Amino acid sequence: MGVVAALVRSSFLVNAVYAEAARDYGLTAQQGQLLCVLMPGPYGMTELGRTLGLAKSSLTGLVDRTMQRGLVRREPDPEDGRAVRVALTDEGGEVVEKFYAETCRRVDALPAGLPESDRETLAELLGRVVFANKVPVVFAEADEAATAARER
Repeated sequence: MGVVAALVRSSFLVNAVYAEAARDYGLTAQQGQLLCVLMPGPYGMTELGRTLGLAKSSLTGLVDRTMQRGLVRREPDPEDGRAVRVALTDEGGEVVEKFYAETCRRVDALPAGLPESDRETLAELLGRVVFANKVPVVFAEADEAATAARER
């Protein structure tokens, strides 16, 4: 299999696992992404839209629907009185901790049949692709997420 097919097919595989984990927590995949992005702390709407790759109207709808579930809240931006930030609620923090851990477990199982050295090589190569393309952090490293959860 060539690199293009391998990357595209693995993207579909990871997206399917992510969506399945989200459904198990009563979330859409986009709501799961939103919660994961907010784990380290609140984001302004512009920054959040840029990180998630969403237009303003799509982001507003996503935030509204997630607010209705009681998982996020809007709060004033302390640096700009006209702007708002989106933050996790206590309930959202609890849900995302469980969702994140379960998603990590499921995604980590995907290459389980590979020897550890191949898993390390895969992570190193994919990490280089991600960094070279300046992919925003929409899913933190496990230790970063745990630290963020403890700091909330």
